[in-house]
Amino acid sequence: MAVNMDEYMARARAAQKEFATYTQEQVDAVVRVIGRVVYENAELLGPMAAEETGMGVAADKIAKCRGKSGMIWNYLKDKKSVDIIDRDPERGLLYVAKPVGVVGAIQPCTNPVVTPMMNSMSALKGRNAVIISPHPASVKCSVKTVEMINEELDKIGAPKYLVQIIPEASIEASNDLMKACDVVVATGGPGMVKAAYSSGKPSLGVGAGNTQVIIDRDVDITEAVPMIINGRKFDNGIICSGEQCVFIPNDKYDAVINEFKLDGAYVISDAATRDKMRDVIFPGGKMNKDLVGKSPAVIAKAAGLTIPEDTKVFLIELEKHGKEEVLCDEKLCPVLVCLKYHTFDEAIDMAKDNYLYKGAGHTASVHSFNDKHIEAAGTKLPVSRVTVNQPCSSTAGGSYTNGLNPTTTLGCGSWGGNSMSENITYKHFINISRVAYVIKDAKIPTTEELWS
Repeated sequence: MAVNMDEYMARARAAQKEFATYTQEQVDAVVRVIGRVVYENAELLGPMAAEETGMGVAADKIAKCRGKSGMIWNYLKDKKSVDIIDRDPERGLLYVAKPVGVVGAIQPCTNPVVTPMMNSMSALKGRNAVIISPHPASVKCSVKTVEMINEELDKIGAPKYLVQIIPEASIEASNDLMKACDVVVATGGPGMVKAAYSSGKPSLGVGAGNTQVIIDRDVDITEAVPMIINGRKFDNGIICSGEQCVFIPNDKYDAVINEFKLDGAYVISDAATRDKMRDVIFPGGKMNKDLVGKSPAVIAKAAGLTIPEDTKVFLIELEKHGKEEVLCDEKLCPVLVCLKYHTFDEAIDMAKDNYLYKGAGHTASVHSFNDKHIEAAGTKLPVSRVTVNQPCSSTAGGSYTNGLNPTTTLGCGSWGGNSMSENITYKHFINISRVAYVIKDAKIPTTEELWS
């Protein structure tokens, strides 16, 4: 059934026009409601998403609903986004925030609850309206989320149709929305992001993930390894910032591998089993869609393997990397690969090769207490963020314990074909006018001072 995008836009424009008159306090009350709905209904919405999509883990999705809603609201609640938001007397500048209008939000099936929530909270923080185009594989849970949000927004008298969702999910509907709205935020596969940038509208997109993890020699492996495993197994590995390839120092290699085994990893060392895993995860060189977000047991069955019931992740030992090994691509399931390195610079070089093969621009993870090594990774790797001594999948999108913007949409810069290289948040959904006064007693340099 064709979607009448003109009707959606007319409703959004009317709602946004009214919402644009709201004070900061009124805006924040609206944004708070959106986050709280998902927080308080996590036990309904999380399992609903897992059941409908057949991906991930219900318990992890509950944790994600609670964690993301709380973190995003905690980050947004004290930020100015209405009218005058800052003054810089020294430079004679006044900063005034204004809405961008109607945001078109294209959603993935991997995060069908928290991504609509995040985009709605961020867009409405800037006094915009939002229209959500859900993924066809997750329509029910996304629509339910928006319905519950709107029920609560009605109770506080917010303008109707500030948050809309298109139940007739399709590529055509998404394309029509992108052409009609004022700003596009596209969270999904490369094809969808490319379509957003081709829509003729300002667009915020994401790139493919493929987090490379470097374990340094100075860390306690009994602390680092469980973090890596927890990051990889969370929601059965569908998080874009989830750990993918682990680089292990040669003189600690056996000890690290043993620690992985102790902590629930099923380690694959022989070539024949590695070949089986390669063939089942990447048939024809592409990620097996039937294994996206599936458990280790399902993956083992597909590969004809028998594994312990308590297996958390697979760890495949590799001999090659980069474009010579397809297992170095992003794996949207609880599978890790690992390689041995001799010097930290060698680890960086191998990680860079993997990024240039797939996933450049997204995220890296370093477990180290050596500042020179950490800074070298940050300087040399083509990524937009590097997490340090943290489970990457649950912290790269922001955390209570780091300074990254809490979000579900992670920009990957020009490496990933994106316009932004940071975590997308409310500031990407406001226009800022700068009022420039004459700077009193400004000193104008002489020619000699300029060029000496």
